[in-house]
Amino acid sequence: MCGIVGYIGESQAAPILLDGLSKLEYRGYDSAGIAVFDGENIQIQKATGRLKVLSELTHDGTTMPGTIGIGHTRWATHGAPSDVNAHPHYNKDKTIAVVHNGIIENYVKLKTRLQEKGYTFVSETDTEVLAHLLDYYYTGNPIETITKVMHRVEGSYALGIIFKDHSDTVYAVRKDSPLIVGKGKEGNFIASDVPAVLKYTREVYFIQNEEIAALTEDTVTFFNIDGEEIQKESSTIEWDINAAEKGGYEHFMLKEMYEQPTTVRDTISPRIKDGNIVIEELGMTDEEIRKIRRIHIVACGSAYHTGVTAKYVIEDMARIPVEVDVASEFRYRNPILEEDSLVIIISQSGETADSLAALREAKKRGVKTLGIVNVVGSSIAREADSVMYTWAGPEIAVATTKAYSAQLVAEYLLAIKFSQARGTITEEQIQSMLCDLQKLPEQIEMLLNNKEKIQRFANRYVAAKDVFFVGRGIDYAISMEGSLKLKEISYIHSEAYAAGELKHGTISLIEEGTLVAAVVTQEDLYKKTISNIVELKSRGAFVLAVTNTGHTEMENSADYVIYIPQTNKYFTNSLAIIPLQLFSYYVAVGKGCDVDKPRNLAKSVTVE
Repeated sequence: MCGIVGYIGESQAAPILLDGLSKLEYRGYDSAGIAVFDGENIQIQKATGRLKVLSELTHDGTTMPGTIGIGHTRWATHGAPSDVNAHPHYNKDKTIAVVHNGIIENYVKLKTRLQEKGYTFVSETDTEVLAHLLDYYYTGNPIETITKVMHRVEGSYALGIIFKDHSDTVYAVRKDSPLIVGKGKEGNFIASDVPAVLKYTREVYFIQNEEIAALTEDTVTFFNIDGEEIQKESSTIEWDINAAEKGGYEHFMLKEMYEQPTTVRDTISPRIKDGNIVIEELGMTDEEIRKIRRIHIVACGSAYHTGVTAKYVIEDMARIPVEVDVASEFRYRNPILEEDSLVIIISQSGETADSLAALREAKKRGVKTLGIVNVVGSSIAREADSVMYTWAGPEIAVATTKAYSAQLVAEYLLAIKFSQARGTITEEQIQSMLCDLQKLPEQIEMLLNNKEKIQRFANRYVAAKDVFFVGRGIDYAISMEGSLKLKEISYIHSEAYAAGELKHGTISLIEEGTLVAAVVTQEDLYKKTISNIVELKSRGAFVLAVTNTGHTEMENSADYVIYIPQTNKYFTNSLAIIPLQLFSYYVAVGKGCDVDKPRNLAKSVTVE
């Protein structure tokens, strides 16, 4: 949520800023702006709406000359989307410009103090407070000024700053919100995420909490919050720019769905060696695993849904009690974290604000933490005691598909590893499961290649008002994700319910013709769910069933059946979710929705 780009170098800044911001559109935004020093003054141009509005306004940046600048895409938190509230923001003399991602929690107090000292505000944002605060403390030394501001500001922030008096330097500051520095041959960059700079460089620095970066055309220097210079090592981004482009697909989401076989294979393959699960990054001996008394899985959105699946799998397979929490609720419920507990934080970006806060709460209480993340060098990856990477590559579409699938198989691997260490499954069972795991990529590909049937079915429900998803056990977890996918990209009201709860009120929502997607992959719950399907049909529902190959009798109960290949009962989520992803995608496309960038949503939620 929100995107920051900054550049200083030999080339014209504005076109580079606009290009970088276009690579961050997936983060979600409602307005955009850039600030460029033209040799005499800092010029700012802002526009509400999509980035193309700003590009047209500036003729693709050609009307804003200069080789140093900062840019921003804003996702409104303080003040409505408008040109005035868009970033960048000036100080009173227009000699300082700042862009900001995050939330300044004490901005009201700071704003009141500044107003008392004669400062006038033109926007409703918390960011303008930063511009005036920088002005208030400015003594001619930007680093000294920035550190004073950092000591007085509470909340989360990533900042890009330029000073008219120091027009040869871009300054970057980070606390809790992601920010990187890119070092190139013809200039240097700051950005919220790697795709923004990948066209120009693969050498990046990950700015850590309470650090400052000063970028000139040729140099990058880092400081701590006390203004002391510090040394940092750069990282090389291995994936190339093609991984962050559409590659001929109509949408990033469709491309990323088709990348799921590779993603799953890449996450599994390095961790299966000679018929054994090897998770070196786990950093736990078998004896330590046997001592685990309880696991807490903490995540948001789709990552939370993978955690619900993991609860069913780990408890049944490894016999370890598992609690699953929505990250935004975890620390506020004052959780009981016993000795020998393990807290697993799941996040695609590794920067999700609530998940990061939950991680820090767990660490504060002395509990071992494990991060399952996709982005190398992200905050959760750095701060967790151990980290397990999902090798999904960049995911651009706001609605996750391949990162979700990678998280699932990472959790399957953990479950098998824990079960093996605790002796709750036999060697024969382990080998059977590893065999089924390795078949998943090919099975996912097969489901993707049979998309036409799902596309035809989806076209019938473009005008649907309500769609419900039901299931039991792991099938309920699958239903939760299926429902989320549909609502977030098609804007159709959708809910997921545990099938056994239908009688307790929710069946009253069913009307003649209401679409209900029933997930039925768990053999021991098959008959129970069939009974629920019969109940739904008797109330007028049209039932779409997703079930295992071989269950042809399902056609006697459901109106429309999609079959998935046979696999281990623990792994059915990885296959059943594919037709539900495709269904949601084709409904959204049929409605003309912006599939990659749904309204009001952001890819990386970096504020609470």
